Amino acid sequence: MEKLSAESKENWLSWFFRGLIILGFLLLFARLIELQLIKGNYYRVLSDQNRIRKIPILAPRGKILARGGEILVGNKEVKKAIVFNPETGFEKRQDWQGINPTEIISEWVRDYPLGSKFAHVSGYLGEVNKDEVGKINPSCLDKGPRKLGSLVGRGGLEEEYECVLAGIDGEELIEVDTLGQKIRVLGKKNPVSGEDLKTSIDFGLQQKLADFMEGKKGAVVATDTNGEVIAFYSSPSFDPNTLINKSAGSEIVKILKDENLPFFNRAIGGQFHPGSVFKPIVAVAALSEGKIDKNFTFDYPGIITIDKYSYSNWFFSQHGKTEGTIGVIKALARSTDTFFYKLGEFLGAEKLSQWAGTFGLDQKSGIDIPGEIGGLVPSPEWKLKVKGEPWFLGNTYHMAIGQGDLAVTPLEINQAISTIASGGKFCQPKIVGKPSCLNLSLKKENLTVVKEGMVDVCRPGGTGFTFFDFGNPVACKTGTAETNQDGKTHAWFVAFSPTDFPEIVLTVLVERGGEGSKVAGPIARKILDYWYNRTN
Repeated sequence: MEKLSAESKENWLSWFFRGLIILGFLLLFARLIELQLIKGNYYRVLSDQNRIRKIPILAPRGKILARGGEILVGNKEVKKAIVFNPETGFEKRQDWQGINPTEIISEWVRDYPLGSKFAHVSGYLGEVNKDEVGKINPSCLDKGPRKLGSLVGRGGLEEEYECVLAGIDGEELIEVDTLGQKIRVLGKKNPVSGEDLKTSIDFGLQQKLADFMEGKKGAVVATDTNGEVIAFYSSPSFDPNTLINKSAGSEIVKILKDENLPFFNRAIGGQFHPGSVFKPIVAVAALSEGKIDKNFTFDYPGIITIDKYSYSNWFFSQHGKTEGTIGVIKALARSTDTFFYKLGEFLGAEKLSQWAGTFGLDQKSGIDIPGEIGGLVPSPEWKLKVKGEPWFLGNTYHMAIGQGDLAVTPLEINQAISTIASGGKFCQPKIVGKPSCLNLSLKKENLTVVKEGMVDVCRPGGTGFTFFDFGNPVACKTGTAETNQDGKTHAWFVAFSPTDFPEIVLTVLVERGGEGSKVAGPIARKILDYWYNRTN
């Protein structure tokens, strides 16, 4: 019995081990089928990918050109050598001297020839962030997904026209051995450069704006009456070349911490009380609504008192004098506050707000660079909703001279003054392409009266004394806007010339700079002197 039991146990063990061996062979066979038939193509591709390295070649961006073809933003060629690093693989290095020419590629670095003088218009380049990596810009699908470390436009034209300016990167395919070292070049796909962008910017004038605003905070905008932007500058500014220099970390930090906010685009992103440069709009409104006509006169007092509140005129406050009986033309020329207090009263707060909106002061102008905000045009409804207070006659008085809660951007004021200069053509400002315009159907005779007043501003007796000896016909308006900040005022000056068929509309703002006639006026004079001496 013992012998039979032992034999039975031996047979069971032998069959068990045979089963294990058969199962092992079946598993190996199944794995072989998986590797060869099912996943063979996958591993073949994977092997090829390990054997082939892709070296990206950055595409040059399109150039940004001035109206005369000058390069406002361009590219600098940088030669790089493709070098093998045992630790990191293939790298692109700028030290290419002595390297085999077949190992050298050309790439392009963005170049901003005007530096800080054009920064708020040009914008700059910055690396894609983590949320952008691998994603495609829906506006330009042909550019493909954004890659880690690649540069895209930030601000200005670089951002607004990213799909036009950005190129399509190329690549070089390299076959490597098991150690990762190069065997041969399999092929090369050349990069496709971006398209050039032609602007309406005047190259020389753009530089002069920056020169004349050096050391000041503010903005200057120059357009034609069709809305084409001739020059555009916000001060202080920054150099976009610094932001793409990886070794300039300390300089970038300094710019970011600058309390004067050089990245802040004051021309389109800052709201400022306009002061007396708003008065031409009030005059158009009063004439258009039939509240006054060209022959209307007002016995000018130096001060108007309502209950316990007094509203004075600058001439009376500074010199203790009055100017007798005046009409709208002289009131513009002398910037007579009390005259415009009464115009505001004639119009009423609602009409005053509506006309400010008609001239675009409550909305974005639609200029083709990002970062624009609309102005603030107050109304009785707005004040009750926001401040929980009723509207008083004093609020109307303040608004009628460009004070109170009224706040606008320099570009909005330029757009409004351009509308007067052009005979009622309200145009969307554009830096690239043709602007769109809307005819406001303003009566020619009313605009003529306001233009006459603005012409007299720059004649002897007006407040624009810096233009008294100017040789070309010019219409202008000074502005000194209170800010309630240490008694400092914003200095404004707007002008257009020639008066009959204007070719340039100019707005100058010096933030908390003082009186418009003394501070902003001389800057405007320098700009127009350059404009006429250069073009004539």
